[in-house]
Amino acid sequence: MTAVALSPDSSKTAGRAPGAGWLFRLHRPALYVWIAVVAVLAVGLLWLGGPLTDASAAAWQEYNEFCLKRGSCHYDPDAIVRYKDVYGYTTGALTALPFVVAAWAGAALFGRELEHGTAQLAWTQGLSPVRWLAVKLIVPAALVTAGTGLLVALHRLMWSAGDGRIDTAKSWYDSLTLHTNGPTTVAFALTGLTAGALGGVLLRRTLPALTLALVSVAATRFLVELVMPHLWPAVTRVSSLADGYRGSGLGVDSGLVTATGAHIADPGCGTASDCNTVYADLDVTGFYKTYHPESHFWPLQLTTTALVLTVAAALAVAAFVLLRRATATAARGGTEASA
Repeated sequence: MTAVALSPDSSKTAGRAPGAGWLFRLHRPALYVWIAVVAVLAVGLLWLGGPLTDASAAAWQEYNEFCLKRGSCHYDPDAIVRYKDVYGYTTGALTALPFVVAAWAGAALFGRELEHGTAQLAWTQGLSPVRWLAVKLIVPAALVTAGTGLLVALHRLMWSAGDGRIDTAKSWYDSLTLHTNGPTTVAFALTGLTAGALGGVLLRRTLPALTLALVSVAATRFLVELVMPHLWPAVTRVSSLADGYRGSGLGVDSGLVTATGAHIADPGCGTASDCNTVYADLDVTGFYKTYHPESHFWPLQLTTTALVLTVAAALAVAAFVLLRRATATAARGGTEASA
């Protein structure tokens, strides 16, 4: 990495180093946008968890009572569709927040300042590079954690209000719902912030830093989807051939059980007659399904959050190490040139 320009006398600059106020002044528009986004989503989630849930639940109750039992439909389909649409919008927006944080951190918070020399100027005004990076991570991290944490809590309350009352409500293990209902979304957002810091320090250009931050969040989320089911011991349920697969939750594995008790892959035989022949040839006696029931929600959330926060911390440490090396190299070069 090319050394970051730094005055050799910057460490000797007289005067008191500026506090975090400069960060709020410099990024005031972003702060206002963040507050507005959190407020709008919070209002939407409260509306969804209150009036929209009640209206949709009442419509489903009427549908089940009149349409299925009495054959005369008297219900409000618009209430069901309205709940479904708003749920999709708010859940999608909350899912996208870590990517928004990553893009802003990589572009505006770190990449642009290092590319345009704003950061280097701050380092000559009594603010050391390490403190500059620390402030630019700690303050936004607190705001991101508070805002995203609030939205996650509201989303959890909203989902709980409709659970068991709305027939088309998303299950707890639905991919988007699983994360927007728990602290993994907060951890993803912090990963986006620290990835933006690393991208800015490493690449010192706006668009490359933005791209690196977005790719880091996307890769982290993709890997989490793969490893999350394996971070906590799952439950295995065995059922007979007549009963089929049994057990509902976050799936880990499934297949066939032979007479010896061995678990083998399900060949996907197709029709019932074909399956009977295949099962007889394989000496199959039943099915097995390994999954996480709803009681595993919090163990899975907490273990996954700890893993993602470890990734975020590693990215932050890498950013500090690279910045220290770059500024130290620049300072040595400036001292030799002035000697």
